[in-house]
Amino acid sequence: MRLYAVVAAGGFRRHATYRVATAAGVFTNTVFGFIVAYTYIALWDERPQLGGYDLSQALTYVWLGQALLMTCAMLGGGFEDELIERIRTGDIAIDLYRPADLQMWWLAGDLGRAAFHLLARGIVPMVLGGLAFELVLPASPLIWLAFLFSVALGVVVSFAVRFLVALSAFWLMDGAGVMQICWLAALFFSGMMLPLNLFPGVLGEVARALPWSSLLQVPADIFLGRSSGWGLVEAYAFQAGWALALLAAGRMLQSAATRRVVVQGG
Repeated sequence: MRLYAVVAAGGFRRHATYRVATAAGVFTNTVFGFIVAYTYIALWDERPQLGGYDLSQALTYVWLGQALLMTCAMLGGGFEDELIERIRTGDIAIDLYRPADLQMWWLAGDLGRAAFHLLARGIVPMVLGGLAFELVLPASPLIWLAFLFSVALGVVVSFAVRFLVALSAFWLMDGAGVMQICWLAALFFSGMMLPLNLFPGVLGEVARALPWSSLLQVPADIFLGRSSGWGLVEAYAFQAGWALALLAAGRMLQSAATRRVVVQGG
């Protein structure tokens, strides 16, 4: 475990070196946050209590989305491009022969990346949003801890999905197309465009049951106090269930890819 802790720390430091890019990202998140916030204000003026949120809750949801956009890599920006490139060039063979688990190695690095983005690109936009609008902030430290734990689970779910997509490059030779489809799905079904509570009928039920809801909708509901008590347990079980299922699927795909590399190498 010490190895993976070092890898996670390295992932944090690696992204911390891109200071100009981070500053540009904070600016972009803030600008888009204001644009979406005023759009929500207009929408909630017409439809108060839309989706069960009052205006303050809806605005809080907007800024949570900006804080978690890069944390959960809803539009990419994580390890997946590098892993796909290593598969395409054949350098992945070196990784598979290392005395370290491939999935755990990339997960550790992605957790370090997520921690950096939560601190660097999450806090500042949220603070600026709180200065400009009336946001709903938890009064209890326990809710903050519950929210952060949910975010961590969301990051693992996000990693597991992107790991599966990246490994598809073993058979497709280029995972760019599949990755773009994954990004679009994450943007829509995470609740980044609109809270999933606004989706009607069967579409809403399906959207809330998909793994991408773990990236934003579930943590946001915990932050806003909509999931507490047994509801909090159900939220964690939902996220953990998807995380375990997707990691197991990634493990199986990794084993199949390893056999493919061994056969081709032999």
